[in-house]
Amino acid sequence: MEYYVGLDVSIRSCAMCIVENKGKVCLERELPCEVEDIADCLTAYEHPIERVGFEAGAMIQHLFFGLQSKGFEVVCMEARQVSAALYAMRNKTDKSGAKGIAQILRTGWFSPVHMKSREAHGLRALLSTRIALLKKTMDLANEVRGLLKIFGVRLPYTGQAPISAARGSLARRWRMRRGLGR
Repeated sequence: MEYYVGLDVSIRSCAMCIVENKGKVCLERELPCEVEDIADCLTAYEHPIERVGFEAGAMIQHLFFGLQSKGFEVVCMEARQVSAALYAMRNKTDKSGAKGIAQILRTGWFSPVHMKSREAHGLRALLSTRIALLKKTMDLANEVRGLLKIFGVRLPYTGQAPISAARGSLARRWRMRRGLGR
Protein backbone atom coordinates (compact mmCIF):
# COMPACT_ATOMS: atom_id res chain seq x y z
CA MET A 1 0.00 0.00 0.00
CA GLU A 2 1.22 3.50 -0.83
CA TYR A 3 1.11 6.40 1.63
CA TYR A 4 1.07 10.09 0.70
CA VAL A 5 1.86 13.03 2.96
CA GLY A 6 0.30 16.45 2.59
CA LEU A 7 1.85 19.42 4.40
CA ASP A 8 0.09 22.73 4.88
CA VAL A 9 3.00 25.00 5.73
CA SER A 10 2.89 28.28 7.66
CA ILE A 11 5.68 30.31 9.27
CA ARG A 12 5.92 28.58 12.64
CA SER A 13 4.04 25.31 12.22
CA CYS A 14 2.75 22.94 9.61
CA ALA A 15 -0.19 20.58 9.52
CA MET A 16 0.61 17.09 8.29
CA CYS A 17 -1.80 14.49 6.96
CA ILE A 18 -0.94 10.99 5.76
CA VAL A 19 -3.41 9.18 3.51
CA GLU A 20 -3.29 5.71 1.96
CA ASN A 21 -3.77 5.06 -1.74
CA LYS A 22 -7.55 4.54 -1.27
CA GLY A 23 -7.95 7.95 0.39
CA LYS A 24 -8.33 6.89 4.03
CA VAL A 25 -6.68 9.28 6.50
CA CYS A 26 -4.06 7.43 8.55
CA LEU A 27 -2.45 10.22 10.58
CA GLU A 28 -3.03 13.92 11.20
CA ARG A 29 -0.61 15.97 13.22
CA GLU A 30 0.54 19.55 13.87
CA LEU A 31 4.35 19.96 13.79
CA PRO A 32 6.89 22.77 14.06
CA CYS A 33 7.92 23.91 10.59
CA GLU A 34 11.43 22.43 10.83
CA VAL A 35 12.97 19.82 8.55
CA GLU A 36 14.21 17.69 11.46
CA ASP A 37 10.81 17.54 13.17
CA ILE A 38 8.98 16.62 9.97
CA ALA A 39 11.59 14.04 8.95
CA ASP A 40 11.57 12.46 12.42
CA CYS A 41 7.78 12.12 12.33
CA LEU A 42 7.82 10.62 8.84
CA THR A 43 10.60 8.11 9.60
CA ALA A 44 8.82 7.08 12.82
CA TYR A 45 5.68 6.23 10.81
CA GLU A 46 5.38 2.44 10.47
CA HIS A 47 4.83 2.38 6.68
CA PRO A 48 7.12 3.72 3.93
CA ILE A 49 6.10 7.08 2.50
CA GLU A 50 5.57 7.21 -1.27
CA ARG A 51 5.62 10.99 -1.69
CA VAL A 52 5.52 14.22 0.34
CA GLY A 53 3.76 17.24 -1.14
CA PHE A 54 3.01 20.87 -0.38
CA GLU A 55 1.98 23.95 -2.27
CA ALA A 56 4.48 26.58 -3.38
CA GLY A 57 5.22 29.33 -0.87
CA ALA A 58 7.89 31.22 1.05
CA MET A 59 9.15 28.44 3.35
CA ILE A 60 9.08 25.74 0.72
CA GLN A 61 12.62 25.93 -0.66
CA HIS A 62 14.10 25.14 2.75
CA LEU A 63 11.71 22.24 3.36
CA PHE A 64 12.01 20.89 -0.19
CA PHE A 65 15.78 20.45 -0.14
CA GLY A 66 15.84 19.46 3.55
CA LEU A 67 13.34 16.63 3.14
CA GLN A 68 14.96 15.56 -0.11
CA SER A 69 18.31 15.25 1.66
CA LYS A 70 16.58 13.00 4.24
CA GLY A 71 15.62 10.59 1.45
CA PHE A 72 11.98 11.53 0.79
CA GLU A 73 10.45 12.08 -2.63
CA VAL A 74 9.18 15.64 -2.40
CA VAL A 75 6.77 17.41 -4.75
CA CYS A 76 6.02 21.12 -4.75
CA MET A 77 2.61 21.82 -6.30
CA GLU A 78 1.46 24.98 -8.01
CA ALA A 79 -0.37 27.14 -5.48
CA ARG A 80 -3.15 28.26 -7.82
CA GLN A 81 -4.11 24.70 -8.70
CA VAL A 82 -4.10 23.62 -5.07
CA SER A 83 -6.13 26.68 -4.10
CA ALA A 84 -8.66 25.95 -6.84
CA ALA A 85 -8.93 22.32 -5.77
CA LEU A 86 -9.41 23.25 -2.10
CA TYR A 87 -11.85 26.09 -2.90
CA ALA A 88 -14.91 23.86 -2.46
CA MET A 89 -13.99 22.87 1.08
CA ARG A 90 -16.32 24.21 3.75
CA ASN A 91 -13.88 24.63 6.61
CA LYS A 92 -10.54 26.00 5.57
CA THR A 93 -8.11 25.17 8.36
CA ASP A 94 -4.50 24.05 8.30
CA LYS A 95 -5.63 20.53 9.16
CA SER A 96 -8.17 20.35 6.33
CA GLY A 97 -5.66 21.99 3.97
CA ALA A 98 -3.09 19.27 4.69
CA LYS A 99 -5.75 16.62 4.13
CA GLY A 100 -6.73 18.19 0.81
CA ILE A 101 -3.11 18.47 -0.30
CA ALA A 102 -2.54 14.79 0.54
CA GLN A 103 -5.62 13.83 -1.51
CA ILE A 104 -4.45 15.94 -4.46
CA LEU A 105 -1.04 14.29 -4.22
CA ARG A 106 -2.67 10.84 -4.12
CA THR A 107 -4.84 11.46 -7.18
CA GLY A 108 -2.11 13.20 -9.19
CA TRP A 109 -4.26 16.24 -10.03
CA PHE A 110 -1.45 18.76 -9.81
CA SER A 111 1.38 20.33 -11.76
CA PRO A 112 4.77 20.11 -10.08
CA VAL A 113 6.68 23.35 -9.69
CA HIS A 114 10.33 23.47 -10.71
CA MET A 115 12.43 24.18 -7.63
CA LYS A 116 15.46 26.34 -8.31
CA SER A 117 18.76 25.31 -6.76
CA ARG A 118 20.02 26.78 -3.50
CA GLU A 119 22.80 28.49 -5.47
CA ALA A 120 20.25 30.22 -7.71
CA HIS A 121 18.28 31.38 -4.66
CA GLY A 122 21.49 32.60 -3.00
CA LEU A 123 22.54 34.54 -6.10
CA ARG A 124 19.09 36.08 -6.39
CA ALA A 125 19.19 37.10 -2.71
CA LEU A 126 22.61 38.74 -3.20
CA LEU A 127 21.47 40.64 -6.28
CA SER A 128 18.26 41.88 -4.68
CA THR A 129 20.20 42.92 -1.56
CA ARG A 130 22.69 44.82 -3.71
CA ILE A 131 19.87 46.61 -5.54
CA ALA A 132 18.21 47.53 -2.23
CA LEU A 133 21.49 48.86 -0.79
CA LEU A 134 22.20 50.94 -3.90
CA LYS A 135 18.70 52.40 -3.76
CA LYS A 136 19.07 53.27 -0.07
CA THR A 137 22.47 54.84 -0.76
CA MET A 138 21.02 57.00 -3.53
CA ASP A 139 18.07 58.00 -1.34
CA LEU A 140 20.42 59.01 1.47
CA ALA A 141 22.71 60.94 -0.91
CA ASN A 142 19.75 62.84 -2.33
CA GLU A 143 18.46 63.58 1.17
CA VAL A 144 21.85 65.02 2.23
CA ARG A 145 22.10 66.98 -1.03
CA GLY A 146 18.63 68.45 -0.44
CA LEU A 147 19.37 69.37 3.20
CA LEU A 148 22.64 71.09 2.32
CA LYS A 149 20.97 73.23 -0.37
CA ILE A 150 19.22 75.06 2.47
CA PHE A 151 22.64 76.28 3.64
CA GLY A 152 23.76 77.26 0.17
CA VAL A 153 25.94 74.25 -0.45
CA ARG A 154 25.41 72.81 -3.92
CA LEU A 155 26.98 69.44 -4.33
CA PRO A 156 28.07 68.18 -7.71
CA TYR A 157 26.48 65.01 -8.99
CA THR A 158 29.65 62.95 -9.01
CA GLY A 159 30.43 59.43 -7.97
CA GLN A 160 31.79 60.57 -4.61
CA ALA A 161 29.85 60.33 -1.40
CA PRO A 162 27.87 63.50 -0.59
CA ILE A 163 29.29 63.73 2.94
CA SER A 164 32.91 63.99 1.79
CA ALA A 165 31.94 66.44 -0.96
CA ALA A 166 29.98 68.54 1.53
CA ARG A 167 32.89 68.54 3.98
CA GLY A 168 35.26 69.87 1.32
CA SER A 169 32.77 72.46 0.11
CA LEU A 170 32.00 73.73 3.62
CA ALA A 171 35.70 73.91 4.50
CA ARG A 172 36.46 75.95 1.33
CA ARG A 173 33.62 78.37 2.07
CA TRP A 174 34.77 78.82 5.66
CA ARG A 175 38.36 79.58 4.56
CA MET A 176 37.14 82.04 1.89
CA ARG A 177 35.05 83.93 4.45
CA ARG A 178 38.02 84.19 6.78
CA GLY A 179 40.26 85.39 3.99
CA LEU A 180 42.53 82.37 4.24
CA GLY A 181 42.33 81.55 0.53
CA ARG A 182 42.01 78.02 -0.67
